[in-house]
This record gives sequence, structure tokens and C-alpha cells, in this order.
Amino acid sequence: MTVELRPVGVVESTLSDPASAPKQGTEDGPPAWLRFRPEFADAIRDLDVGDDVFVLTWLHLADRSALTVHPRDDPANPLTGVFSTRSADRPNPIGLHRVRVVAIDGTRVRVADLEAVDGTPVLDVKPVLDATR
Repeated sequence: MTVELRPVGVVESTLSDPASAPKQGTEDGPPAWLRFRPEFADAIRDLDVGDDVFVLTWLHLADRSALTVHPRDDPANPLTGVFSTRSADRPNPIGLHRVRVVAIDGTRVRVADLEAVDGTPVLDVKPVLDATR
């Protein structure tokens, strides 16, 4: 079986070093831009300021050979299988980020609280569903 992913955009962020980035966006993740490739402009046309969305990213700097990690990169925490953690280091380093849309400028979408570093490929965006959707 072959699985093919193609980035739809890229993260533009003030964060550059994964080691110093927040572990979760809610831990002082800065605002960042999602810059979408022009051919995906129609895909973002119905996003609105105030929307809560999930951004899926490819954590391109991650260690894909990691099967166990110390949660939160703290050696005091017991070694744990990566599928029980939110670690970026894992066989398929797909990031899942819940963020809020704060601005839209053409094919760029500004989001709050994103802990992904600058240059991280964006794979997809999905709405956060509530009981009314």
C-alpha cells in the first residue's frame, strides 16, 4: 500500500526551534500564519475569523525512528510508547493542533496558539465540530 500526502501550505511562525517551542498551543503558542498554496484558495474560502479548526501538519523535524519517549521530553517521566503521547517524534509525525482563526488575508490564515515551527508543512484543516454541526 502506498500513501501519498501533499502539503497544502506551510506555517509561518516566529518559532524556529522545536526544543524551545511550547509542547501544546495552549502553553503560550504564538499566533502564526498558515500560508496556503494558491491552488487551494477555494478550499479556505468558507473559513471565518473566530472559527475553531484543527490543523494537521507534517512535523518534518521529528525523529521518525522513535517508538518510545519520555513525555514532555522530561527524563523524570517514564519511557512511554509514542502512541500514548502527543510527542512529535513518532513513525508518522502528523501534528494535530486546535487553533482559532484570527485573521484572513488572501491565501493566508492567521491562527492563535500554534506551537508548530516556521516552515512546517500544513497537510489539512478541519473544522472543530460542536453539538450543532
